Amino acid sequence: MKIKLPYVPDRGTKPRNAGVTMVMDKGLSLRQAEDLIESSGHCIDFVKLGFGTSYVTNRLEEKIELYKSANIQPYLGGTFFEAFLVRDMFRDYIKLLKKLKLSTAEISDGSIRLKPEEKLKLIKDLSKDFKVFSEVGSKEAGIFIAPNRWKQMMETELEAGAWKVIAEARESGTVGIYRPGGKPHVALINKILNKIPKDSILWEAPNKAQQAYFIKLLGSDVNLGNIAPDEVISLETLRLGMRGDTFFLHLPQELREKYVQLNEDGTEDEYNDDEENG
Repeated sequence: MKIKLPYVPDRGTKPRNAGVTMVMDKGLSLRQAEDLIESSGHCIDFVKLGFGTSYVTNRLEEKIELYKSANIQPYLGGTFFEAFLVRDMFRDYIKLLKKLKLSTAEISDGSIRLKPEEKLKLIKDLSKDFKVFSEVGSKEAGIFIAPNRWKQMMETELEAGAWKVIAEARESGTVGIYRPGGKPHVALINKILNKIPKDSILWEAPNKAQQAYFIKLLGSDVNLGNIAPDEVISLETLRLGMRGDTFFLHLPQELREKYVQLNEDGTEDEYNDDEENG
């Protein structure tokens, strides 16, 4: 049964250019992947086979075909790409992608150091045959990249052929575009958005508060990644205004004024949809 309500955004159908959800698969079994597809496949655009898990995953080819059969695009994690590159095996990596019949690839330099011109060349080469995600930012805590540098890297990597640039946060959500405690670097994010089109960026946002922040900032069709398999449906409710954090986001002003909870000083109550609130 399909339930319909007014004032709920239309998320469109796959393949999508905006509102992309990328899920992190850190070693799901085939049975778990099947369960993920059954419960959430309609909400998932991409599955990243995280870091180097592809190297030790049983029945890798079967898993890839399973995701593809559900109209989900799988791809190998950026760290695995770096493992090939550091061994001077870039051409072997391309052969592997083709052997696995993948159409999407990720280029990153979060664990190794690449000269900008070398990374741009790799993007240009890979984008001839694949849809390329290019990751920007360091995986290491404490490394600060100036906002102008973020903007320059994103801009040039998109020009080189990247389909989207990924704003690094790791699966922990505590580096890159986030502070060590997980709160967004608001000034950095705003400066990036002043230069880079929002639909060209996929923001890594593994935590609910981070997901809600970007949905409030950029709307339901923001591109979000590093989503845990068991959080896909929860994220979709955030996008659609079916969870407390974004409940009033898509409603018209008259309903908002009628039902929004106000504090004693007349300001809106900031709803926190944690487990105890349901």
